[in-house]
Amino acid sequence: MKNLSTILLIVLFLAVAGIYVLHFTGTGNGKRVATAEGAGESKSHGIVYVNIDTIIFNFEMFADRRNDLLNKQKNAEAELNSKTSQYEKGVRDYQEKVNKGLVTRATAAQMEQALLQQQQDLVALRDKLQSELIEEEQVMNRQILDYITKFLEENKSEYNYQFILGKSFGGPVLYSDSTLDITYKVLNALNEKYRSEKK
Repeated sequence: MKNLSTILLIVLFLAVAGIYVLHFTGTGNGKRVATAEGAGESKSHGIVYVNIDTIIFNFEMFADRRNDLLNKQKNAEAELNSKTSQYEKGVRDYQEKVNKGLVTRATAAQMEQALLQQQQDLVALRDKLQSELIEEEQVMNRQILDYITKFLEENKSEYNYQFILGKSFGGPVLYSDSTLDITYKVLNALNEKYRSEKK
């Protein structure tokens, strides 16, 4: 009886070891099925990529929006420079009057208070203009990416890929086969669509 249980234990151990070897070394049917499935996927070319930096910087919509943003930035700088010049003129006027003794101490204190308020207003205006420009730039970038994404979704039958990755310097895609690059195909189609919409 004791020998029978020892023999069963040995047979069971060998069976488990055999299953383990077949499963993890890939000599069983499971590996062949996975290889057959993988071969089917590689033929479909389900993944391609675009260089997102190239697309954005050569996309005419980006150039137009960037020029609009640069014009707003120039206008904001002009407004800020004009108010800064007025403030500096006020400071010179105050210093001249105080140095020559042309105003009373009470008037000088009032002038100083007004200049201090003007300086605080200038700082607040500068901060407001900066934050508005930063927000507009962020919105512009999101609108451009949204336009590109919608374009790819609308034309998915044209591209017929499961995934289109966006590659950029420092991004998560570190290496890609150049035969999978459809950047210029997408860029040309995007610019063509944008030009027709602009008309």
